[in-house]
Amino acid sequence: MDTRTLARAIIQGVGGEDNILRLENCMTRVRIEVHDASRMAPEALKALPKISGYVKQGEQHQLIAGPGRAAQIVDAMREQMRPHAAEQDAAARTKARVSARYKTPVSDALRQLANIFIPLIPAFIASGLITGIINILKRPDLVGDFAAHWPNALGLLGIFGSAVFAIMNILVGVNAAKIFGGSMAMGGVMAGILSSPQLAQITLFDEPLQPGRGGVIAVVLVVALMCWIEKRLRALLPGALELILNPLLTTLIAGTAAIVALQPLGGWMSDAIAHGAMLAVEHGGLLMGAILSGAFLPLVLTGLHQGLVPIHVELIQAYGYNALFPILAMAGVGQLGAALAVLAKTRSVRLRRVITSALPAGLLGVGEPLIFGVTLPLGRPFIAACLGGAVGGALMSYWGVATVITFGISGLPLALTIVSGKVMLYLIGYLAAVVAGFVFTWLLGFRDPQE
Repeated sequence: MDTRTLARAIIQGVGGEDNILRLENCMTRVRIEVHDASRMAPEALKALPKISGYVKQGEQHQLIAGPGRAAQIVDAMREQMRPHAAEQDAAARTKARVSARYKTPVSDALRQLANIFIPLIPAFIASGLITGIINILKRPDLVGDFAAHWPNALGLLGIFGSAVFAIMNILVGVNAAKIFGGSMAMGGVMAGILSSPQLAQITLFDEPLQPGRGGVIAVVLVVALMCWIEKRLRALLPGALELILNPLLTTLIAGTAAIVALQPLGGWMSDAIAHGAMLAVEHGGLLMGAILSGAFLPLVLTGLHQGLVPIHVELIQAYGYNALFPILAMAGVGQLGAALAVLAKTRSVRLRRVITSALPAGLLGVGEPLIFGVTLPLGRPFIAACLGGAVGGALMSYWGVATVITFGISGLPLALTIVSGKVMLYLIGYLAAVVAGFVFTWLLGFRDPQE
């Protein structure tokens, strides 16, 4: 079944294009909200080829399609929908963003927070991989005198790898305004105010201001306030003056509140988050690493893991490296071992087909096809995967393994971004998590599904 045929089958399975309220995708999932859930055929959707699983979160129906494929399917679905249906989808997306539609408010709030950073994932991936390449090129034992002979090449690579962090606050401001329903340009302006180098020349309350203080936390707080003010002024000002006065008053009011209160508040929050996370990782040892990694897969199921995204960003901005991410990455590695054990024991042809199709993505750190297609439906292998991840996480914490990226890539490719001197330890921990997940699954067993 090609992508267009699969897209047509999904449209039929959700009750037709007229039943689609909202259509979008993330890295691995096709996400759909519908007008009438009774018109859907979940079993038919689950049985579609190239669909690894189905999960419902609140009002959202999610089809696990795999990295890259999810975006291709959504594009094909939109091509087949009538123009007015596509317009309805865009309008519904805006409406759904500002309405309390989800049954789990905390999870929905964290999902909105994560959606600010998810569009930045490609930039983070490129930055991390380029930084990893630079680390390799600087090692004379691997590449000889490359650094001495090609300093300009290394300099350019350094610019390429660090560019996303130079404009991080602006990007977050634009995305936050989009999520909160405000003007994206004004969101960028608010972030620009907080990051302006000229702040250092201004004294407030007998102390010089600090450009960029509070990082992305301060930006999110200020843009949230900006969007609220913008909406209120839009409702109060007469139409003839709203276009001129709204951006002026919004900038003056939100900018003043940002400098006087929200940026200091964001700075305190940012410091507390970064220092708290580093204390937990550096001094928690084996136990803390095991708890963090072992509990990560259940967090993924509830959506609460998305609340960790700003923490990853703050760690990079504060320290230049991220010691939390390698620990959490071990959760997916333990699941890889669990899936291999299931593959070795199962007699189900369909289950073996699902596992073999999902394993390449699992090696690359994309674990959702294995979660929803293999370990979670079988039950005990999911527990074994958590235990396997706990073993790997304990070792990552004990050895102090850290990466130079915020988030985005995981699994084996993450080794390219590990700080110098810790790469081999990461690979040993990776292997230990795979073996532990395999052994725990073999010992706990599972009920082999009937064809």
